[in-house]
Amino acid sequence: MKSVIIFRHGKSDWNAPYGVDHDRPLSPRGIDAAKLMGSFLLNKKQIPDLVISSTAVRAKTTAELAYKNGHWDCELIYEKNIYGGSPNYLLDLIQNQDDQYSSICLVGHEPNFSSFIALACDSAYVRFTTANMAKIDFSVETWDQINFGKGSLKWHQRPKDLINLYSRN
Repeated sequence: MKSVIIFRHGKSDWNAPYGVDHDRPLSPRGIDAAKLMGSFLLNKKQIPDLVISSTAVRAKTTAELAYKNGHWDCELIYEKNIYGGSPNYLLDLIQNQDDQYSSICLVGHEPNFSSFIALACDSAYVRFTTANMAKIDFSVETWDQINFGKGSLKWHQRPKDLINLYSRN
């Protein structure tokens, strides 16, 4: 069994000074959501074996905050081509990972992530707002066996629902 966790970057700050889109930072709400989602994976006991993040500032910061706040003990690497990469690029990236890993988390962007989820699970479009996470399981032994239409969406978590859940308790 191989699992892919898709993690969209937190809400970005459109009013912050930045030159190009790649350099846009997180907003305070995005920072809080990234930390919350890091803890969510820790509490769920589903910390990935490898995290591959886009190099865009908002994605990289999301990955680093989740990693630190969730006490993830795994490798964290950066891949510039996740930014703007198509679902086919993401599939190729996954297929080329070391089979020592059972679970990989990709941190990146829309509309690529919702499209990837729909293609991987042969399902309808998934509304994938900022800082959302989704876990897709594939009944395969090696990463190169993963293909579109062969995944099963195990869960889809929005930080907003966690905040609402925690505020009720």
